[in-house]
Amino acid sequence: MISQFIASCGRIKAQVFKLEKNEQPIYKQLVEIIPIQRITKLVMSLTFIKSSAWKSRTAISGSFYILHHKPDFCELFVIYGGRLLSLREENNEGFIEDDRGNTIAKFTERNGFRSLLGRIFPDSPTNGHSTDSPSSSRSNSSPDEWEKYSEEIEQYVNQMLAFNEEEEEANYKALEENPADSDMQENMSGAERIEALKLKIQRAEEAIQLNKQEANLNKERGAKAEWAICLCNTRIMQLEICLSEEVQKNADLKKELDSRKDELFELQGEVEEKRSKLNSILGLQRELSNKLQLSSSAKSRAEIQLEKAVQTRTEMVREIEELRGQRDVIQLRIEFCREKDAIGSADRMNASSFDYREFTAAEISAATEDFSEDLRLKSRGQFTNVYKGHINHMTVAIKMYNSANAPSQESFIAKVQILSQIRHPNIVAMIGFCSELNCIIFEYMHNGCLHDALFLTERSSRVRNKALSWHTRIRIAAEVCSALGFLHNALPKPLILGNLSPSKIILDRNNVAKVYGLKPPWSYDNSDRNSDIRAFGNLMLQLLSGRNWAAPMDASAIIGDLDHSAGEWPLDLATELCIIAIRCLSTDQDIDKELDIGWLMSEINRVKKKADQLVANGEYASAVEDFIDTEDSSNVPSAFLCPIYQDVMQNPHLAADGFSYELDAIEGWLRTGHDTSPMTNLRLNHTLLTPNHTLRTLIQDWQTRRSAPPS
Repeated sequence: MISQFIASCGRIKAQVFKLEKNEQPIYKQLVEIIPIQRITKLVMSLTFIKSSAWKSRTAISGSFYILHHKPDFCELFVIYGGRLLSLREENNEGFIEDDRGNTIAKFTERNGFRSLLGRIFPDSPTNGHSTDSPSSSRSNSSPDEWEKYSEEIEQYVNQMLAFNEEEEEANYKALEENPADSDMQENMSGAERIEALKLKIQRAEEAIQLNKQEANLNKERGAKAEWAICLCNTRIMQLEICLSEEVQKNADLKKELDSRKDELFELQGEVEEKRSKLNSILGLQRELSNKLQLSSSAKSRAEIQLEKAVQTRTEMVREIEELRGQRDVIQLRIEFCREKDAIGSADRMNASSFDYREFTAAEISAATEDFSEDLRLKSRGQFTNVYKGHINHMTVAIKMYNSANAPSQESFIAKVQILSQIRHPNIVAMIGFCSELNCIIFEYMHNGCLHDALFLTERSSRVRNKALSWHTRIRIAAEVCSALGFLHNALPKPLILGNLSPSKIILDRNNVAKVYGLKPPWSYDNSDRNSDIRAFGNLMLQLLSGRNWAAPMDASAIIGDLDHSAGEWPLDLATELCIIAIRCLSTDQDIDKELDIGWLMSEINRVKKKADQLVANGEYASAVEDFIDTEDSSNVPSAFLCPIYQDVMQNPHLAADGFSYELDAIEGWLRTGHDTSPMTNLRLNHTLLTPNHTLRTLIQDWQTRRSAPPS
């Protein structure tokens, strides 16, 4: 058959190329030859078109392959049955049409077996299965081995396809030759028939031999087929495992998708909520914008009013400047009057008119309930009687002189004048007097005298006394020393207590010590100062020991006899107090050797500061506050008490030091020439007094609640 084709090509003077059959398909070899030989026109003939035949499908797919991969300069012609066919592709399908446009065959491109193996055996870093190959080792599979397996399987498939093509071609030839053989047998003679039979026998023997070879080949092909099937089954198992994993992943992804959908639904709900809030905020913004416009208009009106206020302020400032000028003039007049008052202070001492209160006999009788014995505090026989009274909601002590031993009117007025000019937190303040009854009204001290607190063993049923703590005793000593310093430095002439003792020191409801009983200034002698200092030294020993001292002792004896009812004394402070007391007692009556009161005050205050620091730091516990009058001081706020009178204020006024005082008390303090605070002893910035209406209202409410009968 090849010779016939070569002869035909020779007649038309066409060059002949012989292509040997190998593993590479013919159509791929043609694609490689076209550019080499510069073939511009390529004619292919299809012997028959049958979609179920391997040969037909191979020829058709080869035609489409050449159509896709040929160079542009080459034109392809396909002939079948003497007619020219055209190739067309649409939607991944190939159509073969005749010259009339009728579809003769339809071809769906199938992926090659190598690509199929590429999907079945993708390159994978791990593959746990191993398969036996007749042409390879039995080791574990790797990407290179999978590639080799795919090449072997591809060769096997190509061999099978080629074998099928040869078989179909042989069958086709057999169909074409059988009629010729039958015709030849009819025209042959006997000898020719015998030769023909011999030839057939020879051909049969050759066919048998070929069939044996083919059987061996089929056996090899079967082994290869089993190997390929085993390999594919292994990969199928892997793919099933991967598929189950993918199914599980898809289920997990579906769950996650459902959760994401739920979250999305929640987010949509939140978005709707935010949108509604945004709408409300926008509405609020519009409302605020309207209010802003109203505020702007109000601001404009306020600015107009402000301009008017500025003008008014300017006028007021001008008036204030005028008033300041007038104030300066008045201030100069006040200074002049003060100087004039200072010059005539001696005359005012002898005048009969005073700025303090003078009470009538009826007021004194009403205050003491007609001098009831129940209100008598103490009696000094034929000299004086002291009554407790109530005047204007204030508790007072009324000291009355007996008519038989009453001082002269001049002496009484002189004493009243002296007492009215003395204002000190640690000196009993005089509130008023009554010239008709020869009595002087003092502030009332609720806790009695220091003598009773130190030495009396039997306590009153009304007053439940507790021992004075060591800290309270040091404070009492400092307060008495402050009063002594104030009196000894008084101008124009010092004042003397004389016969200072615990009986002349009385305590208010807060155990603040105050002294009373001054000697007349006209009986003053310089030796009296030393007498007060010696008496103060003896008082300190009594505070330390809790008993009267018959004679001075040394410091060690005093320390060994401390009053333990006052609590645990700090020994260093007790020793310092003993040294100060002994020095006071050793003061000679010689004026040149008297003890300076300033030094004494500084030493006592130094010890007091140490005691306060120890109590504040908690190093020494001060005893529970002692000597409390439970009847009169219950539930009395300390802010209601006047620091000078130590009684409930009726007309509180605020001074420059920030403390509130009874008006009469602070005015009396300022009238005596003091320019310092009674509480802090610092200089006052001014002497203006401001009514404290808030405190006054609180005091009145408290008094009302206290006087109301219990429900």
